[in-house]
Amino acid sequence: MNSPLQHQALHYLRQALDDPRAEFRDGQWEAIERLVNDRVRLLVVQRTGWGKSIVYFLATRLFRDRGAGPTLLISPLLSLMRNQIQAAERIGIGAKAINSTITIDEENHIKVLLKRNEVDVLLITPERLANEIFMREILFPISDRIGLFVVDEAHCISDWGHEFRPDYRRIVRILQALPPNIPVLATTATANDRVVDDVLSQLGDTLQVMRGSLARTSLRLQNISLPSQAARMAWLVEQLPLLQGSGIIYVLTVRDAERLTLWLQSQGIDAHAYHSELDTETKETLEQNLLENRLKALVATTALGMGFDKPDLGFVIHYQRPGSVVHYYQQVGRAGRATREAYGILLSGNEDQEIVNYFIQSAFPPEAHVGAILAALNEADDGLSVPMLQERLNLRRGQIEKVLKMLAVESPAPLVYERPRWSATPVQYVQDQSKVKKLIQIRQDEQTQMTVYTRNRECLMAFLQEALDDPDPRPCGLCAVCLESPLLPEYYSPELAKQAAGFLRRLDLPIEPRRRWIGDALAESGWRGIIPIPLRAEEGRALSFWGDAGWGEQVKYGKQRDGRFSDDIVSGAEELIVERWRPSPTPAWVTCVPSLNQVDLVPDFAQRLATKLGIPFVACIQKVRRTTPQKEMNNSYQQARNLAEAFVVHPFEGIHEPGLLIDDVVDSRWTFTVIAALLREAGSGPIFPFALAQASKDLE
Repeated sequence: MNSPLQHQALHYLRQALDDPRAEFRDGQWEAIERLVNDRVRLLVVQRTGWGKSIVYFLATRLFRDRGAGPTLLISPLLSLMRNQIQAAERIGIGAKAINSTITIDEENHIKVLLKRNEVDVLLITPERLANEIFMREILFPISDRIGLFVVDEAHCISDWGHEFRPDYRRIVRILQALPPNIPVLATTATANDRVVDDVLSQLGDTLQVMRGSLARTSLRLQNISLPSQAARMAWLVEQLPLLQGSGIIYVLTVRDAERLTLWLQSQGIDAHAYHSELDTETKETLEQNLLENRLKALVATTALGMGFDKPDLGFVIHYQRPGSVVHYYQQVGRAGRATREAYGILLSGNEDQEIVNYFIQSAFPPEAHVGAILAALNEADDGLSVPMLQERLNLRRGQIEKVLKMLAVESPAPLVYERPRWSATPVQYVQDQSKVKKLIQIRQDEQTQMTVYTRNRECLMAFLQEALDDPDPRPCGLCAVCLESPLLPEYYSPELAKQAAGFLRRLDLPIEPRRRWIGDALAESGWRGIIPIPLRAEEGRALSFWGDAGWGEQVKYGKQRDGRFSDDIVSGAEELIVERWRPSPTPAWVTCVPSLNQVDLVPDFAQRLATKLGIPFVACIQKVRRTTPQKEMNNSYQQARNLAEAFVVHPFEGIHEPGLLIDDVVDSRWTFTVIAALLREAGSGPIFPFALAQASKDLE
């Protein structure tokens, strides 16, 4: 017989789901009861779509009925947070979020509501635990009133996990400071045995584990190998209109999200890009449009990932292979949560391995970066800001910030942040290189496992369950392997693939002119502050992304393998300039960036292009000293400094006319910026930069 508490919880469940016949799923009530009655610390590992949020929201409701204080919910993504707030409202729970998107006035209003005990759930990102004002003015005053402490996506606590977040380490210290009788719930769908053990070691041996089956009976899984991007683009155009409902197409990079979206839109498919570089308002609008089936698909990076809940999502298609089975299970698990069936289709291509390798190698700060930053801070009496560190070190801003964040959560920490500068502490820090190597090896093993999955000839769902250490994996009987038949066609139209390849070749890229010099990097030339308009380059163009589908691969082969750019590339450049770009005023001459390494490569191309354009080529720029390749300079200050007094311009008759300035690869834009300024000082007309490829150091 149901207890009064279970009866009340069931009432809230049916109210939340607007279904008078709804029942708890296996394990849901048991988890709620252990939290509310036994006040335990609990780790729940359950499949995607099982309803982990129901557990903590209903437990919150029951605790609040008993007069308890608010639930504190640590949530890792803003998109997930917005989703959780909407879910809480459906259950009649007042949820508020404090994160980077709210104003100071909004935060102050939430502070007042908390003091009045008018907030049921307070959601924060783990990074908020590093904010001293939040800790002092909000968390500490309510710490002895917290009714329930929830850590969503708890695998992020573990640096053995696939999505480790350094600030999750702060959670452990917060838990240690809270009264021991506060119940704790940690939830995840993507923790294998190794991660579970690590979470237990950090949150304490009093943490109890509830683990359920990870099988998803609504998912129809299929793997399709289409190596070329053009083939996958063609396949998507043919298959998306035939799929029921709306869904998500996952890509590995922001670049692919934007590009694939443009292609699908050009073919009449209502798709939109979703990634970390969009503003909050745009993301919220896209999420709502997807929830309300007002678009066919979001082409998304992992920015739309953990916990995003659209119960009737009809499909999840991966344009590229993720880095691990764990990533894949989590992402494909967005689909089919409240439908009888939904598709999970994994496409894979030639570029997957290179992209995933990049993410693996950039995940952990190298020992040299850590040592260089600590050395610089120890030498500075008054600390250093991030821009000041960039001036001293050849490191990207992101690389510096990654090290600072990692070191800031160490206990004791070897540095401290006193806005806006970081200062060293007396703590001697030695990075555990053996652990870093082991972590990288784990990532590489996960990548290998994912490759095996793409070729797997046994049940695909059972493979995922085994990879996540599900104790009872069984054949699903629903995937393409179990059925011994494709769920969706594996073929594509060659004609449509040809159109896609042409589309990729027409995706030329703007080269925005720099508008400011950086610090004193080029002080020898008298250049500081704003770049005067008469010295600025005009907006330029790049023919491709380096090594990418379209022209990028041919450019890469021409530079690295053949030692000469093909006539096809010359024709492609001419088409871009004459038919699509049409710079105005029209360039009357061509010059190029000289190199002391591949002396003839760019001049040869520039001369052939000049001939095609019917204007003269003039070798008016001389490189007077060797420089480090710009691709090896990792931040803007170092890139600009590297070019100080490296070039001179030899004026010529006709220099006052507009000119086309050519290079093979544009990286930082500083080479174009410096040479354009030198040309303008020598009396030239407007200078239009043109590059065969744009480099991309950060894929995501």
